[in-house]
Amino acid sequence: MSGTSTEILAPSDQPDGTRMTLIRWLKGAGDAVAQDEPIAELETDKVTLEVVAPTAGVLSEISVQAGAAVGSGQRLGLIRIVGIDTRVETHAGEDAGAADMDVPAADDPARLEESGTAYGEAGETRLSPSVRRLVRQHQLNPALIPGTGRGGRITREDVLAFLDRQPKAAPEDTAFRQAASAQSAFTAAPSGAAPSGAPVSATPGGSTIIPHDSMRRAIAEHMVRSVATAPHVTALFEVDLTRVLADRARRRAEFQQQGVDLTFTAYFIAASVAAMRAVPQVNSRFHDHGLEIFSDINIGIGTALEDKGLIVPVVHKAQDLSLLGIARRLEDIKQRARANGLKPADVQGGTFTISNHGTSGSLIAAPIIINQPQSAILGIGKLEKRVVVREIDGSDAMVIRPMAYVSLTIDHRVIDGFQTNKWLSTFVHTLENWTE
Repeated sequence: MSGTSTEILAPSDQPDGTRMTLIRWLKGAGDAVAQDEPIAELETDKVTLEVVAPTAGVLSEISVQAGAAVGSGQRLGLIRIVGIDTRVETHAGEDAGAADMDVPAADDPARLEESGTAYGEAGETRLSPSVRRLVRQHQLNPALIPGTGRGGRITREDVLAFLDRQPKAAPEDTAFRQAASAQSAFTAAPSGAAPSGAPVSATPGGSTIIPHDSMRRAIAEHMVRSVATAPHVTALFEVDLTRVLADRARRRAEFQQQGVDLTFTAYFIAASVAAMRAVPQVNSRFHDHGLEIFSDINIGIGTALEDKGLIVPVVHKAQDLSLLGIARRLEDIKQRARANGLKPADVQGGTFTISNHGTSGSLIAAPIIINQPQSAILGIGKLEKRVVVREIDGSDAMVIRPMAYVSLTIDHRVIDGFQTNKWLSTFVHTLENWTE
């Protein structure tokens, strides 16, 4: 089989308009690779995708450098198929020509460690060349570093986070470590490229310019396109969550016994489904020739990644789920997001979005930009106790209630004020009179 090569291709199953950027190569030219082994990482505006080797062999060509835009199905490189066992990684910088590669036996831990596979309490941990370099440079034990990559694999970010948690070194050592870490994290970057998020230049006024990463660029383009496409109008209502809080307090332990956290978001999704049934036009997409109203209610939940941007994982077919089913789906998404395990399908197919901006303290946000090509987005403000007037036994009384502002920002090409207010009225009524 010597001399035969197989192309490494970018995923071709992404939705139209999806932008991909090659973040990094996990293998270098000349490295041996195993079939289905992760060898590169791509980033879209929503998730990070791993590119796996289509066959075992040697990475003989890298066609696209880190930082470059990638098209659907584009060739990224070549793997030369060779007639040897390539399941064990070679040393960084070694010639991985297959003819004279020394493959250690599976039962020889010492030789496996030399070839880049470390043994710890958790068992065998595969290290990519760049991770191996960092580990050796800082004389770390990989068994002590929690891995967040696929299958528990240790990533460069895991090593850098581990280093940050260690006692601070002297200033000169710290500066050296940071410089080395930044260099190793972008070893595969093309000449002249700067690490994403790193200060690269200073202005005469003393400020610094930080290059946008692919996620921030994609978010910026998406937001501008949405505002340019749809006339945004926002309606604001107020909701009393007294019954929701009582129901949650009563049932939370029951849900926890099933491994599910009952969050307010589950109630908001359920109430959104009820509102969609009253005003189906909100669950739609505008086309020049007509309005496409979806039968499935697929609700995305805007999830902030601190200062790195946001993603919108989707609860699909929410109309078929009970409160427990919604909460279980949310728990699954949350756990996999924490483990960096979201798949492209988890962030695709949304027909409506909820932005729970109140979790970070804001009472009102308007307008919240619509997640195109959807027709509306719901905003949930901070839950806080407020004094309100209620009629009790025929008389007005001031009482303290858990209140929140809720807004619906709509595409005015699709939805009018009457439909907007009807949707919000149903949403609020469902929560204020919660029964299940």
